[in-house]
Amino acid sequence: MRWLLIGLVAALVGCGTREPDVRIVRIEVPVLVPCKTKEVALPPWAAAGLQKADSLEVKVRALLAERRQRIGYELELVAAVSACE
Repeated sequence: MRWLLIGLVAALVGCGTREPDVRIVRIEVPVLVPCKTKEVALPPWAAAGLQKADSLEVKVRALLAERRQRIGYELELVAAVSACE
């Protein structure tokens, strides 16, 4: 019994003298940053003024022109978004 008590005390003393390890850990946390870009202006669409009585050729030309407008507008939007990344 005596040896058991001495062993237990020695084990507890050994644990008590050890100092805790101090470590500095860097944790990266994303922070929201406001994005400052120019607002992309909405163009006047070419097909907005089409009438029901317009010829098929006029309608097709307006729709093709509007397609090119939309492609350019989307590229401006993508450029504005990528400027914020």
